[in-house]
Amino acid sequence: MTDPLERIAAALERLAPPPGPMPKLSGAEAFVWQTEPDRLEPVAQVSRVDLALLQGIDRARDTLLDNTRRFARGFGANNALLWGARGMGKSSLVKAVHARVSAERRAEGQPGPLLVELSREDLPSVGRLLAHLRRGAPRRFILFCDDLSFSHDDQHYKSLKAVLDGGIEGRPANVVFYATSNRRHLMPRDMIENERSSAINPSEAVEEKVSLSDRFGLWLGFHPCSQDEYLAMIDGYCRAAGLEIDPEVLRAEALEWQITRGARSGRVAWQFFTDLAGRHEIAPPT
Repeated sequence: MTDPLERIAAALERLAPPPGPMPKLSGAEAFVWQTEPDRLEPVAQVSRVDLALLQGIDRARDTLLDNTRRFARGFGANNALLWGARGMGKSSLVKAVHARVSAERRAEGQPGPLLVELSREDLPSVGRLLAHLRRGAPRRFILFCDDLSFSHDDQHYKSLKAVLDGGIEGRPANVVFYATSNRRHLMPRDMIENERSSAINPSEAVEEKVSLSDRFGLWLGFHPCSQDEYLAMIDGYCRAAGLEIDPEVLRAEALEWQITRGARSGRVAWQFFTDLAGRHEIAPPT
């Protein structure tokens, strides 16, 4: 008969299997963190646009690029929260900056930082992911979480503190965290106001959640673009793809597209250009 302790150990191992081996980090520039079982899945080709095609976000672009360059070279770098208007290129900027810095490092004969995407739903497993990445030193990792936000009963934000600067071990020196969100404080404004009005101590009621965004050293705001910026984005896409079209026709069609969408943003500009390139049988630039 099997020893009861052995059966218990086997059951625990099935419930919480040991971490798998680190993948070959030379095989890809980006990975996606998956659970059940825990693993880093390499991404063969990252979906991204060239940094030069991102218009109207010059300050955020330069700040994040400088921060990433310092991190890649082993110097001090901050975690970054990219927040603001939808469709203005927050996640595109993270991926484009990673590509630019990786290319620069390759030109110098040095390995570039690796991009690791973590979904918001997998935040509870972030401690195990950090253990993996810590073992991956001296390689450096940009941990990326897109569309990060929390509802009033969401406890995932507590797991995130370990990524930023909490916990006994703290954030591994070879990891920096970039997140995008439509909200500066990662939680709805009405939720903050409700907790302030109903709590015995209003300031303490929201401090724990609001302070989460304070743990990001960089706050990069993205705001709705002007009409001129919207048209400049489309002009840039056309030049990069070698698409020649009468400027007045291009302007009229772009403004009509914007009106039908009821919005003006980098995403809308790209969607218009994708349609335009398709009609002219031209592949969009990558």
